[in-house]
Amino acid sequence: MGAYIALIYGVIVFAILVIIGLVRFIFSQEKGNEKMQEIAGAIREGAMAFLNRQYKTIGILALIVAIIIIIANYFGNLSKGSSQAASIAFHIGFAFITGALCSAISGYLGMYIAVNSNVRAAAGARKGLNRALQIALRGGAVTGLAVTALSLLGVATLFLLYGGASGKENLIKEAPSLIVGFGFGASFVALFAQLGGGIYTKAADVGADLVGKVEAGIPEDDPRNPAVVADLVGDNVGDCAGRGADLFESTAAENIGAMILGVALYPVFGWKGILFPLVARAIGIVSSVIGLFFVNTKDESKDPMKALNKGYFVTTILNLIVLVFVVKAMLSGKLPNGQEVNWWLLYGCAVTGVVLSYIFVWLTDYYTSYHYRPVQEISRASTTGPATNIITGMSVGMESTALPVIFISIAIYIAYKLGEHALPGFANGGLYGTAIATMGMLSTCAYILAMDTFGPITDNAGGITEMSGAPEEVRNVTDRLDACGNTTKALTKGYAIGSAALATFLLFSAYLDEVKKILGRPLESWFSVDIGKPEVFIGAFIGAMIVYLFSSTAIRAVGRAAQYVILEVRRQFKEIPGIMEGRAKPDYAKCVDIVTKGALKEMVVPGMIVVIAPILVGILLGKEAAAGFLMIGTIAGVILALFLNNGGGAWDNAKKFIELGNYGGKRSDAHKAAVVGDTVGDPCKDTAGPSLHVLVKLISTITLVFVSLFR
Repeated sequence: MGAYIALIYGVIVFAILVIIGLVRFIFSQEKGNEKMQEIAGAIREGAMAFLNRQYKTIGILALIVAIIIIIANYFGNLSKGSSQAASIAFHIGFAFITGALCSAISGYLGMYIAVNSNVRAAAGARKGLNRALQIALRGGAVTGLAVTALSLLGVATLFLLYGGASGKENLIKEAPSLIVGFGFGASFVALFAQLGGGIYTKAADVGADLVGKVEAGIPEDDPRNPAVVADLVGDNVGDCAGRGADLFESTAAENIGAMILGVALYPVFGWKGILFPLVARAIGIVSSVIGLFFVNTKDESKDPMKALNKGYFVTTILNLIVLVFVVKAMLSGKLPNGQEVNWWLLYGCAVTGVVLSYIFVWLTDYYTSYHYRPVQEISRASTTGPATNIITGMSVGMESTALPVIFISIAIYIAYKLGEHALPGFANGGLYGTAIATMGMLSTCAYILAMDTFGPITDNAGGITEMSGAPEEVRNVTDRLDACGNTTKALTKGYAIGSAALATFLLFSAYLDEVKKILGRPLESWFSVDIGKPEVFIGAFIGAMIVYLFSSTAIRAVGRAAQYVILEVRRQFKEIPGIMEGRAKPDYAKCVDIVTKGALKEMVVPGMIVVIAPILVGILLGKEAAAGFLMIGTIAGVILALFLNNGGGAWDNAKKFIELGNYGGKRSDAHKAAVVGDTVGDPCKDTAGPSLHVLVKLISTITLVFVSLFR
């Protein structure tokens, strides 16, 4: 075990050193002129102020939940004796706090670097596309590496502290169950970070667009718009801190779920089956770093997306090559009947996950890019008004759920069957195959997250160049990067929901394993969930309902907060003379403060609904009903997230397609209709949709933590 532990911590140190190097590179770049620095300073100040206030709110909620976790697990495990119950409760509670803290740190670091990279990317655009591309992507890479390295560090360290380093079989097998609190802590912070950030960014965006573009007829990011700085702040708090926390908890929860499944295969692989997910994650970090340094574009006229795709391709190929040796070294062995494990089939599971990630990226691009039929159809429908735009956009969003669900189903089936054939006779063999597929899909997580954070950095860079009055050739560079960033953000959402779908199947299986332990059944046995039982059917029904209730409250929260922004912008246009002529400066800080208060206030209710509902179902209706809640809640959550993400992204790019000069171009009736459609899609794709990625994993980690209380 020592060599693999050394490899894991060696990669963590390597990631930290790379982060330091990237930070030094970013801070060594020019910051542009005084006007650019002033605008960037306002964005930075607003973003960090929001994050500080948000984390205080999350911290209070997390402390309350930590106390509840400790009390619940103590009384839930009293049958094992008071001392053992106290030990279990302490370990899970401490893991929860650690997961929450690590998730918050990764989000904070990513935000800090992003709001310092934007002005440098804007200044770099004066020297050409490649310089700005390098600055923006390396700024995003800090987030990607921080998230994946901190997740790996947290899970690995808790595993060792909780018995993994003892060398004793019983303690090694028990450790993964004790660190489930880490995944719950990460999920808890991720939900509120994504939800609060999503409410903030879309309230500001909707308010700025409706009053600025539609009513006043001024361009996007126009410095005369009082909400424009709040809008630029929102890009960071939603897509940097929020998505960073989202993928942090993805990697943490999926590592823990796979480790729990590895316990059932201890007779075959020993500790290697438990440690494999951590080693696979470490390999993915190294491959992502190498892929990052392949991104460049010597031809300034080329689409920057091609350069980013090259880095993604290199990362993927390196992962596939190295995983061959890792799977062979760690997942070879003999079955109890003396038959050799077919590790090639297990490697095929990893390949299945990698292929699924590529398919999801392609499908998301098809449904959200203006190069293809769905978005162009929405643009054409805008020529007859907002109503037909919205009807067509809803249709596209609904259609976009079909192919992803089919491919997720195919991937789960293939991985499950490969695992079954590789490990015949083990009930968890197929499930472990899906765990390996999840590891394969998440092997590129660091690079994907770098591309995601690249989006808000380039978006901010475009806003800074516009507001500072930079020359048109500089604006052209940032516009191209911004368009590329819109694509990467959409692709990341598709990747996140695809990985969430695989992960929740994995976490559902881990929950069933925990139930079998509590009931004293062998892990190799089956625990069936009978949907025909009234309690189970009711639990499943509630699971689907919670997904829609949560989405409703999240979208409504954006509408409420946006109304405050709209009223404030109208007030400033009316009461501050000279704004529209450029003679007076708007009060940007007032809009930032209004959105901050609104977002923090509105995020609490939908978040607590998700936390409380599965616990009540398990306590009142039982373990099997909680499984039904998980099963149907996951299915409904994944499908609705696909609809909201893809529909919202399609509405956004339908507007951009018209702005390129199609169907009348900017300020035409079609453009005004498309702006309305875009504002309808905004809370779908940037608030409710991404928050559902977290919800489907959060309900799984909650049930894992509180399962001892369920009757």
